[in-house]
Amino acid sequence: MDALYTAVATANGREGRAVSSDGTIDLALALPPALGGDGAGTNPEQLFAAGYAACFASAMSNVGRQMKLDTKDVSVTAEVSIGKDDTGFGLGVVMRVELPDALAGETGRRLVEATHEFCPYSKATRGNIGVELVIE
Repeated sequence: MDALYTAVATANGREGRAVSSDGTIDLALALPPALGGDGAGTNPEQLFAAGYAACFASAMSNVGRQMKLDTKDVSVTAEVSIGKDDTGFGLGVVMRVELPDALAGETGRRLVEATHEFCPYSKATRGNIGVELVIE
């Protein structure tokens, strides 16, 4: 891969801070109440969900242009879950894609599936994390 951009961030655990190298991100981290924390900060799952949803939506704009489809009214919500698996903990993702009426049906399904093939986050998770695509 020929890198076009490299993001750099440093964190010191789930109950610490996450800081980007340029200082635009400087967040308190905290366990969510569901995992026994006080929820007084964000957590890695929220950060991953935000990044994945943003990347998927941008990828859909690119794929939509290639397919000559208008994607300006598309909304993407990523739900990232953490839970126990055979080796400790694992992640799962439900990607909810809200499409306008003009993209309903087979056209929308093809768009979402092509986006899932194209999106860098989807490529990174493929074979590693279960990702369920839900079209709404």
